Amino acid sequence: MLGFPGVDPLDAAVGARLKRWRESRGMAIEDVAAALRMPVEDARRAEAGRAHLTTAQIGAATSALRLPLWALVSDTRAY
Repeated sequence: MLGFPGVDPLDAAVGARLKRWRESRGMAIEDVAAALRMPVEDARRAEAGRAHLTTAQIGAATSALRLPLWALVSDTRAY
């Protein structure tokens, strides 16, 4: 059957957190894309949960947004 590939629920959760934190910090998607060293369109896909972020990219995003690592991988504080 042809169609769109499924969305990984973990990627969708990380992407939603990334978008929520980016917007709450008033940061443009272009700035996040630059921090992740990826095209803006790929950053949009990541926020939509349609692209997987590597550990290094999650680390770069948390650094750019000045967040602890747990902020993108969990809704529960790690400390």
